[in-house]
This record gives sequence, C-alpha cells and structure tokens, in this order.
Amino acid sequence: MFTGIVTAVGSVEGADRGEGGLTLRIAAPYEGLVTGESIAVDGACLTVEKSGPGWFSVHVIATSLERTAFGGFAKGRKVNLERALAVGDRLGGHLVSGHVDGVGKVTKLGSSGDARLVDFTLPDAVAGVTIPLGSITVNGVSLTVNALPSPGVAQVSLIPHTLAATTLGALQVGEALHLEGDMIGKYVRQFVGPWQGK
Repeated sequence: MFTGIVTAVGSVEGADRGEGGLTLRIAAPYEGLVTGESIAVDGACLTVEKSGPGWFSVHVIATSLERTAFGGFAKGRKVNLERALAVGDRLGGHLVSGHVDGVGKVTKLGSSGDARLVDFTLPDAVAGVTIPLGSITVNGVSLTVNALPSPGVAQVSLIPHTLAATTLGALQVGEALHLEGDMIGKYVRQFVGPWQGK
C-alpha cells in the first residue's frame, strides 16, 4: 500500500530485456532495502530483487509490461519512487495500491499563475472512476483532478513543490503516463455493476 507521496526521484541505470520480462536497475538514495520489499516505481508496485549502496533492481513481468510503459524505459530515465506505507505513517496523499490501471498520454500543457496544468487521456478503466476534485495517481504521484475538459481527458494542476520534487515537471506533450484510478471509486463502480473495461 502506498500514498502517492513521492519520497525520492531515482534514475534508471540499466534496462535489460529477457524472455521473462524486463529487469530494471535503479539508482536511489534509500538505505536498508531488503529483498522482497515493495517499491512503487512511477506508480507501479515492484519487488526488490537485489540491492546495494545507492541502487536496487526489480523485475517487470510480461503481464506488467503489457499494461505499463516500462517497455520504453531506458538508461538515464528519471522515475518517481515511494517505499511501501508502514503502519502508523501519515497518509498524506490518498490510498494507492500501486497497480497501474492503464496508460494515458499528455495532450496539453499550460499554466495558471504559478501552477502547471497538464491534460492527459484516460483509459476506460480510469475514466469510469474519475471525477472532478477526486483523486488520481499519475506516475506514482497523488493528485487532485482539476477538471474533465472533454470525454476521456483529465486535467491536473501541479504546484511548484510537485514540479520540483517529482518527475512531473519535465512532462512533454505525447508522453506516456502510468495511471491508477481512485481506489474507493473502483470499489463503488464494482458494487454498482461489474466493470466491463479492460
């Protein structure tokens, strides 16, 4: 379980593709990582396989590659990181499972005062649980939906701190985004009627 509050920005040191998936080696400032620990990498919960001073490695299986943008990750890419929530920690963002529901794409960038506005497409599975002023996770960052400017498109407003403390300040039009819909919204949607989206 995570909160969507990024605690470090890491850098991909290696991306090795194999028959079983993709192994990522990530430079990170974390200390005391252990094998089997869960870390959200750009919003996707991955398991630490190996670690050392200033780095850890994770394996992305084929099914995860199908529903994320990890297949396009290369050496030098910056990634948002969050270690799993510990009992008693502050829940500063919202409840985040680390399960990417789909990949969106940045369609428009703008500004409003000192905030940066980002419009992006929503896969059906995310659109069905997204409401104005509701929660959404974008590349592992807990954000509030600023508006739904058109069907299948959401807008978020990024404050200066978020721009400086995460990778979202470097977003470009056309860039792929890992999206996780609001957990409570997903449960409500399922109770109302079985979700038919992919």
